[in-house]
Amino acid sequence: MDVLNAQQLYHDSAIRTVYARVRQLARLATDAADHLLDAVDIVDATRAGVPARGGGPPLTYKQALGEAGRRLAVVQDLTALGALDAVAAAELFVTDRRRWVAFPHQPLALSPVQDAALRAVAQGQVTMFDNKPHVRDDDLRFSLTTIRSLESRGLVKREPCQLLFRDERVHPTADGCRTLAATFGRPRTPARTVARPSTVPSVKAARVAVR
Repeated sequence: MDVLNAQQLYHDSAIRTVYARVRQLARLATDAADHLLDAVDIVDATRAGVPARGGGPPLTYKQALGEAGRRLAVVQDLTALGALDAVAAAELFVTDRRRWVAFPHQPLALSPVQDAALRAVAQGQVTMFDNKPHVRDDDLRFSLTTIRSLESRGLVKREPCQLLFRDERVHPTADGCRTLAATFGRPRTPARTVARPSTVPSVKAARVAVR
């Protein structure tokens, strides 16, 4: 909010939407943090033998994990769309600002697959398992080679992931964020498609000369 307020912005519908999304993200992040702290307090209290809330006997460790798990489930719901909404807000903001000011960063030359992969990484959709990328979006697929090409350019990095059947989560670096932002508000190059050969014989080729 401080960054937005420090700029001279004309509050058209796009900028008002950006402000609303930032406020929503801030509220969701704060609520999620409260639930996480509550989960930690429950487990710590059980380890210390502190009576349960309301004056009851201390929770068993199994009960404490169950209570903490319910709070973690709420956190997952609160943050499930956070990265998607953050990218959407950033793209809306940059696209609108391009109408008024020139942006200094020019997008790097990325292939359509690299561009789609970088966007998916920024949206929090890419994890790794057994050194293979997994994408939450069922309509998007790319190989380990694509991830490594982005890593070699310093655009993404991997960090340990605690999810079941996931070894690592892929995150954009600062350069990756700048590169992605530089593509906002610009036409996107569609991915190449290779046309399949027709299985129907050509009428011209099948035509027999008639004398």
